[in-house]
Amino acid sequence: MPHLHFLILLLLLLLLLPHSSSSGFAHSKGPRPGGNTWLPNSTRTQLSEQKFMKWVEFVGSLRHSVYKTAKNKLYPSYILTVDKKASAGDFTTIQDAIDSLPLINLVRVVIKVHAGVYNEKVNIPQMKAFISVEGAGADKTIVQWGDTAKTIGARGQPMGTFNSATFAVNSPYFIAKNITFKNTTPVPKPGAIGKQAVAFRISADTATFLGCKFLGAQDTLYDHLGRHYYKDCYIEGSVDFIFGNGLSLFEGCHVHAIAEYAGAVTAQGRSSLLDDTGFSFVNCKVTGSGALYLGRAWGPFSRVVFAYTYMDNIILPKGWYNWGDPNREMTVFYGQYKCTGPGASYAGRVSWSRELTDEQAKPFISLSFIDGSEWIKV
Repeated sequence: MPHLHFLILLLLLLLLLPHSSSSGFAHSKGPRPGGNTWLPNSTRTQLSEQKFMKWVEFVGSLRHSVYKTAKNKLYPSYILTVDKKASAGDFTTIQDAIDSLPLINLVRVVIKVHAGVYNEKVNIPQMKAFISVEGAGADKTIVQWGDTAKTIGARGQPMGTFNSATFAVNSPYFIAKNITFKNTTPVPKPGAIGKQAVAFRISADTATFLGCKFLGAQDTLYDHLGRHYYKDCYIEGSVDFIFGNGLSLFEGCHVHAIAEYAGAVTAQGRSSLLDDTGFSFVNCKVTGSGALYLGRAWGPFSRVVFAYTYMDNIILPKGWYNWGDPNREMTVFYGQYKCTGPGASYAGRVSWSRELTDEQAKPFISLSFIDGSEWIKV
């Protein structure tokens, strides 16, 4: 079966990759040199739309074969407590609670973090799966640290964006509820170097976030890789503050910009047509300050959809930025569907983004986008 998916992908690659700046996939204007130049404009448009819909139908039918079938464990075998007072919990830091688990963890462990501000840097290693971290409320339980990409690490070298995270998860089946993850680095000045400062990094499959807050400035939430579900979360930042190459659904989330001048909500890093990744925002709202792009094409095949989302007037009319590479305009997938608010107008959007139809939007606006029925129970 994987061979069949690969053959289908190769066929679609040959079918859809643009051969010139005016292919249907590029959504650009004017006839293509040679080829179908003899066709009327209306017929060429129909062929372009047919090619595009074949791609959309393929995305909708794909069962994300690059991922194994998810087998989540939801009922806790152990419950640990963390409290700043040693007498009130099993541990005084979250990292200590994680370190107490066996090297290879195969049962659901719930770590209940009592109210308080926890000044610590947390890392969950790859083999410690099935961990839940539950706060007493996102405004009551806060985990914070202040590293940036240029912070000097243990080896005497700048640690980079990846290692700047306040809280990093490298194991599958992680769940977070009612807790805040914060990077305390202030909003950098325009053009500042090395100020990427991650509040949370998820580098594993099948992670769920319920009622959480992610607070930072540049590069707040590193949605690195894997399938992820964010429900009723608050995400704050300035530039590219939701970024990475995950396959992620954001439902009912509040995205808030604190950019002083200009910024961007997303920088999705899809690097190949074969990458089964992308971000979808459904029933969300985008508010805040600055002049904001909905997304910048960090990856040449970057894919982001906003559906049923309210957008404040901070959204730049163009909506999207090609990362300074016009070639990416032919390969990215940026779409809106039934969005509202003063920033949602499609009239000024770049020609290489789309206002999706019902059929085009369908694959992106339900839990099936991330195979959620396999592993999400909320």
